Amino acid sequence: MLLMKSNKEDFLKPLQSVAGIVERRHTLPILSNVLIQIENTELSFVATDLELEITCKTVLPNSYERAAITVSAKKLQDIVRSLPDESEVSFDSKESRLQLKAGKSQFNLQTLPPEDFPKLSLSDEVESEFTIPQSTLRHLFSQVQYAMAQQDIRYYLNGLLMIVEPGIIRVVATDGHRLSLASADVPSIQHTAEAILPRKTVIELIKLLSGSDDEIQVSLGKNKVTFSFSNIKLVSKVIEGKFPDYNKVIPLHQNHVSLDRMTLLRATQRAAILSNEKVRGVRLVLTQNSLRIICNNAEQEEAEEEIAINYSNEALDIGFNVTYLLDVLNNLESSEINCSFGGANSSCLITVPGDPHFKYVVMPMRI
Repeated sequence: MLLMKSNKEDFLKPLQSVAGIVERRHTLPILSNVLIQIENTELSFVATDLELEITCKTVLPNSYERAAITVSAKKLQDIVRSLPDESEVSFDSKESRLQLKAGKSQFNLQTLPPEDFPKLSLSDEVESEFTIPQSTLRHLFSQVQYAMAQQDIRYYLNGLLMIVEPGIIRVVATDGHRLSLASADVPSIQHTAEAILPRKTVIELIKLLSGSDDEIQVSLGKNKVTFSFSNIKLVSKVIEGKFPDYNKVIPLHQNHVSLDRMTLLRATQRAAILSNEKVRGVRLVLTQNSLRIICNNAEQEEAEEEIAINYSNEALDIGFNVTYLLDVLNNLESSEINCSFGGANSSCLITVPGDPHFKYVVMPMRI
């Protein structure tokens, strides 16, 4: 039975949009599959890992009978990607096999029953719904995602806190050692709500969102968040738990330094070459109009970089994890940054001149 025919690119692009969340090895074999649904001229792909579900739809040039099938997402993607450009691909269903033909190439893939494909059964109750440009949401997530924890036993840190209040959206991420906060004005937000988005959801959205001003619709519910944009619908469970009070972490320091971001980044990258591979420590030594960046390791090797700065307050010698500094310097786009310091055992606050929407706090460490 002929399911459909399609140009390679028209089929591959929506397939790639959903295939990123598919787990290659899973206790449930069907979760390694993508659900393909055809109805008249509409072709849709659905993938899920039971925490996150992505649907991507496209329009076919011809009309076909209603059909559904599930097949290995990775194998199907690899096969279609490897076909010559401009190939026309036909898909046939034979017993429990999907037969794929393109030119003189032919592949037979095992399928599983589409009725066994799991769907996320979550509450439809919506607490807040709004639209925001894709570029704005992507920028917000990119500014904070690197501060999310990875596999922390405090499960609520393995994600990103999204808070919406009338006229504004805030996103916060922390792993307990550093915290990143970004916000943006969004006039369409009318109701207050918040949710902790899983790490995988955030990373996938950064991949899928474009840099354009096309709108994305966001719906926050009791136990899910839905993102609808272009021809994609992404539904994610939220992480239940109490996120730390981020306002208590943001310090008010008196020692301020304005720095060229790229100068600081390159100097820190060079010094980090000789940092201890396990501890990854770096010392920032502030003296009169000078910032020295010092790293050393277990082999008694040492690197020192010096940057001329405008500074006349008390001398400071503070240790930090060099990776945490490099993360924020690599992910910001501004030419300058402001660093605010307290004492030798205080955190560092990094902000962007003229931008009250971004704050980054990194805790000190003993070296």
